[in-house]
Amino acid sequence: MPISAAERERLIQQYAQGPARLRAALAKVPEEARKWRPGAGKWSAHEVVVHCADSETTAAGRIRFLLAEKEPLILGYDQDCWATTLDYHSHPLEPALVAIEAVRANTVPLLRSLPDSAWDKVGRHTESGAYSGDRWLQIYAGHLEQHSAQIERNVAAWQAVGKARA
Repeated sequence: MPISAAERERLIQQYAQGPARLRAALAKVPEEARKWRPGAGKWSAHEVVVHCADSETTAAGRIRFLLAEKEPLILGYDQDCWATTLDYHSHPLEPALVAIEAVRANTVPLLRSLPDSAWDKVGRHTESGAYSGDRWLQIYAGHLEQHSAQIERNVAAWQAVGKARA
């Protein structure tokens, strides 16, 4: 279902503010808690940030393929496999944060320049089927906010474990 121009602008603004929200969440994580995992199969704050860098660079490509290709095919990927195979803990955080900021800073002007008709263009996602510009925006506008909240939950869990041991 298409979204209104006003809602689209709200989502673009949310998308633009995402990197600052992620940095703010990470700033609250004590250094000794950054690579702590809250449980088996759960990501550390460090892994969350590196995932966001990979996801945001992938997302920036997705919207461009969707807009510019005749019959766009959007590839899905296994984010947990990427985190393990690419050893997210070995990646430095600052370049990941800079990548996130740069990708979004480069994508926001594109999003704001699109005519209404561009948002309706549909490609095919290998995992979820039909995939439009509006769907892309709905997914990625809140992506960094969701992961910022995940980081905040990690900190709370880390603190609770520390208090339980004390």
